[in-house]
Amino acid sequence: MSQARIRWPSLMIATLIAVIGIAGFTSLGVWQVQRLHWKLDLIERVDARIHAAPLPAPGPEDWQAIASADGAGAEYTRVTLRGEYLHREEALIYTPSDYGPAFWVLTPLRRDDGTVVLVNRGVVPEAEGRAGDLLRPEGEVTVTGLLRLSEDHRWLFARKNDPEAGTWYRRDVGSITTAKGFDRAAPYFVDAERQGDDWPRGGRTVVSFRNAHLSYALTWFALAAVVAVGYGLVLRMELRRR
Repeated sequence: MSQARIRWPSLMIATLIAVIGIAGFTSLGVWQVQRLHWKLDLIERVDARIHAAPLPAPGPEDWQAIASADGAGAEYTRVTLRGEYLHREEALIYTPSDYGPAFWVLTPLRRDDGTVVLVNRGVVPEAEGRAGDLLRPEGEVTVTGLLRLSEDHRWLFARKNDPEAGTWYRRDVGSITTAKGFDRAAPYFVDAERQGDDWPRGGRTVVSFRNAHLSYALTWFALAAVVAVGYGLVLRMELRRR
């Protein structure tokens, strides 16, 4: 009985597919491991910031850096600032909450140097917000909270802000300050810490980062292993056939 020949064209195609699959899936797995280390480092750094002693809120000399792509390095820094609230210029930003439909209350705070920083004073239920049933401190105040970056980009299916109607669905600092006519406004806002049980209630910042990189890495490595096992079975079948 003559021996069957190895089907080299088919085997070469299977080998090429296996090499591409194993290399590709392994690379994706390694990338997810790198992302895992990056995310753990980010969580550690943010956790340190939110529990640190507050720093003075950045002034105009720092605004350009915060508004740039490097500004994420300042987010969630605990800051403090003094000034006077401009309650007539406050903006209500619609948000779902534990109290049902609600608003974030973003109030401009004017500092001694004339610059303006938007302060997210907290959340107020929709009914109380529309009725204006909320605390509005007068005179100079001191605010402590977390520095947050502007929500410039609209999420998928999110409604658009309507500056002309004064209707807001995201905390877009640039749009709000422009609509209010402030030309010396910080490109960030501050999430104020909670001061009491009056509306609005601060301290509602959600500091949570989704971290599924380990499961993604295991998935990619598993797919690489599946391809390797499949290629091994192909080789075995060819050798047995011969």
